[in-house]
Amino acid sequence: MRTRKTAMALGGVAVTAALLLSGCTTPGESGGQTGPVSQEDIDTAMSTPTKLTYWTWVDGIQDSVDLFEEKYPEIEVEVVNLGSATEQYPKLRAAIKAGKGFPDVFQVGYDYVGSFLQTESLLDLSPYGATDLEEQFTPAAWNQVANDDGVWAIPQDSGPLGTLYRNDIFAQAGLDAAPTTWEEFATAAQTVKSATGSYITNLPGNDMPQWLGFLWQAGVAPFEYSGGTEVGIDLNSDEAKKVTEYWQNLVQDDLVSVDPDFTDEFYQGLSRGKYASWIVAAWGPLFLQGTVADTSGLWTAQEPPQWTEGANVSGNWGGSTNAVTALTENPIAAYELAKFVNTDSASTIHLANDLSLFPTSVETLESPEFTDAKSEFFGGQQVNGLFGEIAGTVDPDFDFLPFMDYVNTAFNETLGSAISERGDMVAALDDWQDQVVEYAEKQGFTVK
Repeated sequence: MRTRKTAMALGGVAVTAALLLSGCTTPGESGGQTGPVSQEDIDTAMSTPTKLTYWTWVDGIQDSVDLFEEKYPEIEVEVVNLGSATEQYPKLRAAIKAGKGFPDVFQVGYDYVGSFLQTESLLDLSPYGATDLEEQFTPAAWNQVANDDGVWAIPQDSGPLGTLYRNDIFAQAGLDAAPTTWEEFATAAQTVKSATGSYITNLPGNDMPQWLGFLWQAGVAPFEYSGGTEVGIDLNSDEAKKVTEYWQNLVQDDLVSVDPDFTDEFYQGLSRGKYASWIVAAWGPLFLQGTVADTSGLWTAQEPPQWTEGANVSGNWGGSTNAVTALTENPIAAYELAKFVNTDSASTIHLANDLSLFPTSVETLESPEFTDAKSEFFGGQQVNGLFGEIAGTVDPDFDFLPFMDYVNTAFNETLGSAISERGDMVAALDDWQDQVVEYAEKQGFTVK
């Protein structure tokens, strides 16, 4: 695989090493399917009284489930909201390991699909028709859930990176808009700081997913994984060091702040103009509206700065999928639920417009119901439409490792610490690489 409701929804969760390679699950023989199911099989399954359990951390998804139950009145779905990925994953792993109490369908972040694939916890959705869905989703989202061996989940939401900037602060610095290249960004950082006292942006040392989004946007491929026990780890490539050196210069020149994000200090910084811009995913605009409402009308959204002038590429930060548990006794109905919630037009518009999940559905990304919405907070700008265009520029060739929990821990101890302390970020990048490679090899992975 080239694999927010709140900030917590993006957070990793500790997974013990034993779970990774121990084969802690028993693949669901009742759910296994070696050949394609027939339409007759589907019709039979969907007209047979069945109860499904759906684990999620999305408030309000019951409305999408209601639409599904209306179409398939014989299928009853119990929605269980676990609050966040952090709370859900340990309970899910324990239930799968025990072979009882597990859901039929569950939400999982793109960065954790590989870990559930590694423990054989996911049902291959290919025999149920999932391969036919590829064109309905953005390439970047689809390549997070599919590989040569199968389709392991259905994309639900994503987080293409853009720039949100304060018009008033940039105007005070004599700038008409946010920079369009990273070279201009570095120059503007000095201008903004000198003229206004504000930092051009904040680079937190506690948020690996944002950093990975920066690498992604720069064309860096730090990981490679497509199932099995072979992984690629290249966190300190020349391309990654270029990105790191760039930010290190800004950090050590005190032109960007290094506050931990999603803290009271961070929220206050957004509110009082400590940061002139925020390079953030598509969920950022709504997050701002709910966090710093007193700054309404002062913000504009724009594409992220580019490493090459005239280029048009972005990275991704966050997003999740719906997967089917390998142990399910109702694989057809479970697959149809995951598919319906994320492909039915009424459901996907609900997810996007009412629940603020940034869509992966091409139909929704092109729907005037979504793209034409004007944001009062952003001065009437059609922010959805802008990020919809950005979504198509995310490089689909990006993988995650099956042990991103440890990668995150190692980041905090190395590069994250160097960012927070304004230290040697390049040396810390090497340390991060060494720690992740050592961990992978100790867990029995072959590192390419």
